[in-house]
Amino acid sequence: MTVQRRNTRQRTLVLDAVRNRRDHPSAEDIYLDVRAQDAKISRATVYRNLRFLEGEHAITCVKAPGGDRFDLRLDAHAHVVCTECGAVIDASVPYDHEVDDAVARSTGFLIADHSTLFEGICPACQQTLNS
Repeated sequence: MTVQRRNTRQRTLVLDAVRNRRDHPSAEDIYLDVRAQDAKISRATVYRNLRFLEGEHAITCVKAPGGDRFDLRLDAHAHVVCTECGAVIDASVPYDHEVDDAVARSTGFLIADHSTLFEGICPACQQTLNS
């Protein structure tokens, strides 16, 4: 028997909030956006629905310094995080499947995928630091 998961209004609000942003928002960012739409929604409901959507592969979670960020892109891709302001952006480098194979050979693990996170200082912060 297949369990049907209903698409709740709260879940729709959370997914729409992620869709409406292009900046890899934190759970708190999403909570504040959803809260502007529904003042009664709780932080726990937003956080729970983000995890549910991640588990259903509707969004992805980027494990970044300072806390998890959420992304609509489901394809394997790298990210860059600014160590000054915390901004997270997509990096336009191809996913390297050979890394998966190399790690599998050296560890004996069956590798499903990997994440790549580059850290540096974004152009805006570089400008501020150089001022």
